[in-house]
Amino acid sequence: MAVVITLADTSEFDPWRQNARAALQRNIPPEHIVWRLQGKDADLFSRAETTSFEGEIRREIRLKASSLPVLKDVLCHSSPERFALAYRLLWRLQDDPALLSIPTDPDVGQARRMVQQVRRAAHKMTAFVRFREQDPAEGGRRRFLSWFEPDHHVLEKVSSFFAKRFADMDWLILTPRGSISWDGSTLNCSFTPCEKQALEDDVERLWQTYYASTFNPARMRTKAMRNEMPCRYWKNLPEAALIPQLVAEAEKRVAEMAAREALPPPKFHQAIQDRQRARVLREQTPGGLAELADDIRACRACPLQCHATQAVVGEGAETAKVMIVGEQPGDQEDLAGRPFVGPAGQLLMGCFQEAGIARESLYLTNAVKHFRFTTSGRRRIHQTPGVEHIAACQPWLKQEIALVKPRLIVSLGATALRAVSGPSDRLRDVRGILRPRKDKGWSHLGLAHPSWILRLGPTEQAEQERQAMIAGLRQIQSVL
Repeated sequence: MAVVITLADTSEFDPWRQNARAALQRNIPPEHIVWRLQGKDADLFSRAETTSFEGEIRREIRLKASSLPVLKDVLCHSSPERFALAYRLLWRLQDDPALLSIPTDPDVGQARRMVQQVRRAAHKMTAFVRFREQDPAEGGRRRFLSWFEPDHHVLEKVSSFFAKRFADMDWLILTPRGSISWDGSTLNCSFTPCEKQALEDDVERLWQTYYASTFNPARMRTKAMRNEMPCRYWKNLPEAALIPQLVAEAEKRVAEMAAREALPPPKFHQAIQDRQRARVLREQTPGGLAELADDIRACRACPLQCHATQAVVGEGAETAKVMIVGEQPGDQEDLAGRPFVGPAGQLLMGCFQEAGIARESLYLTNAVKHFRFTTSGRRRIHQTPGVEHIAACQPWLKQEIALVKPRLIVSLGATALRAVSGPSDRLRDVRGILRPRKDKGWSHLGLAHPSWILRLGPTEQAEQERQAMIAGLRQIQSVL
């Protein structure tokens, strides 16, 4: 004869545990028990006989403490099969204590899915509950009321979260599955279903105004919105009433924003600003490289100084006949404060040695004085400087040239070439060619940057590029 057990449609654990313990102690298998929800499915089981638990206890119950939370979460699910599944797991755990660690088992797989759904429902409730302020309670404590429709029986799971998060006010959360309340000292959880109430206050209207004003149509991703805030929760959110209209107007608002976008200044305005900046720097021309280095370290002309460790100033003799201009400091140069000390710099020093050139006879600097990078985990990845960064550092490079008075400037890479020779030259056209610049008073030699050779890796092309750099550097001997 089947044993019929009737339980309330709630997440209460004790009633199920008492009945499950009694059935298990009397060795009643899962297939001989019919679990019913109180007030539901009466016709289906009208002929079933309800048997009381009588007779001697036949077995002891053994259960790992780690299995208990899983059973509790399963009973928080809204499925009417949850009681039967929990008892079936409890029955099988007596012979196989490690059952819950077998994900391929059908019962375990179903339990894991139900636990995941319950925990997600609890998370959504803590995220999407919206309180509306009511008249103050006696004693002046603020009172708040909320309505929410959770997918599962999660009131007990989330009650402690709300009690800790909103301990300084009285609140009541109503749901179709019961309610939870807090009065400053006592947390109450009731499983009596509640009726929905129309809630609205001044704060809600203010929030809707704020939400509409901060909604960015250019970053609207409707699929992501539905994943993080499913449509079934929208009825609990005051701002949800605005979403359809905001989505419908998104394309129009994006076009309006693009029309209002700030445009760069005209080229002649930019030229005026550059000349004014250069004139100010000329008026502050230092007496030597040491004073110039101090001014460079204090530079705030572009945003790179906000993220870099320090400005990397030039290094070498003030009377050097050859100036080597790189693109920008790398990661190690940024930390050390010296140019060409990283992997690319070591490769360059090796090329100098093979070309018969001493580092001490050169002046080494960079077109851009701060390290521009992007992060990947803990690593700082090199980013090519922009035109605005080259322009901001242009006056510093011109002052270095004016102080050192080199007979030859060697630019390494496209960024350095642009800073030294202007935007009209292309590296592929001038690479390896020694060009006299009579209008400047010095000659120019454009070479590839050693970091380009490193990026090629240990290949035949990399060795060819390295030999090409050595051949280009040998032309410096005629100047030295």
